[in-house]
Amino acid sequence: MEVVHERSCGLDVHKRTVVACVITPEGKRTRRFKTMTKDVLSLADWLGEVGVTHVAMESTGVYWQPLYNLLEDDFEVWVVNAAHIKTVPGRKTDMKDAEWIADLLRHGLLRPSFVPDRPQRELRELTRHRRQLIRQRAQVVNRIQKVLEGGNIKLSSVATDVVGASGRAMLRAMIAGEDDPETLASMARGRLRDKRLLLVDALEGSMGSHQRMMLDSYLRHLDFLEREIERMSEEVEDRTRPFEEVIERIDEIPGMGRRGAEQVVAEIGTDMNRFPTSQHLASWAGMCPGNNESAGKRIGGRTRRANPWLKSTLVEAAWASVKTRDTYLSAQYRRIAARRGKKRAIIAVAHSILVIIYHMLRDGTRHRDLGGQYFEERNHQAIVRYTVRRLNRLGYDVTLAAA
Repeated sequence: MEVVHERSCGLDVHKRTVVACVITPEGKRTRRFKTMTKDVLSLADWLGEVGVTHVAMESTGVYWQPLYNLLEDDFEVWVVNAAHIKTVPGRKTDMKDAEWIADLLRHGLLRPSFVPDRPQRELRELTRHRRQLIRQRAQVVNRIQKVLEGGNIKLSSVATDVVGASGRAMLRAMIAGEDDPETLASMARGRLRDKRLLLVDALEGSMGSHQRMMLDSYLRHLDFLEREIERMSEEVEDRTRPFEEVIERIDEIPGMGRRGAEQVVAEIGTDMNRFPTSQHLASWAGMCPGNNESAGKRIGGRTRRANPWLKSTLVEAAWASVKTRDTYLSAQYRRIAARRGKKRAIIAVAHSILVIIYHMLRDGTRHRDLGGQYFEERNHQAIVRYTVRRLNRLGYDVTLAAA
């Protein structure tokens, strides 16, 4: 078999140890190192001494990241999908795993996964941390609603946002011991004042002292999370300042907001040359159906597990886009949901958003919506024939005349 990389190294990475197998024209050598920084640096020195040029390792949890960070400047480091390099059954040891990876790398049988550069990886960590904080905030809001329900306070049935300006004023008054529904309802602001009578009924309950203590704890936790979210957003905005024009263009897509655009840029970057086509990007993001064909019959394939951060961002944007009026994405959703169901339709819309972003970033263009009538105009004659047949089946003779 042809040798592609003469001096290759395979790493079998674990939490506390890493096994390195080096294959060169002089022979094969295997050594075990710890994963502390000084030990990884010793590994790098050893690989430099034997002239290694390419290093490959599995994407094992987060344990590959410190090795990648310390080795990327001196070697061509590949992080490969673990499913692509399963070893031969019956030969499972750490030494054999490292040897198998090195042998596959040496003969060009591995494909590297997409690992962005260090600034983008740091931006990814910040946007993902912010997303986790937003999720935690939503959990705290749900717990507040649960405590209110336990005290027979039906504020969430009247107010859209129980932690808005009006809701917080009422909650703080409850924590302070106020239980008069009229007094609490008088704290409503803005349009919520129009629901004052409903508020009086909703705020009549029986809050216990332990529930007031829990509300106080949840509100303080909520304030902390919101401060942290704001802090992370400021840092992300500073780091994405060079991509401001790109983020503004992505924000023009229906359903995409500023935070969603920042998340997309952090996950896929702005250079689309690493993805030959939009189909490659969709496959990497897990936004396309899997290939499942047998005996010439195409069997429905589920979307594969891929980047959950990008996928969830696109799905959220898809749900927002289908609520817009007279847009291509909302028309696509209605067209597919009628035949395949809402969930499949949402994945299709999310896939379309990703394809739109790919072409915008690759070609440097702005978003141009095709309009809500796109599918009807494209299939004009077919829609006319279908409508006439339906009317004929209902017992009508139809004569068409152009308007």
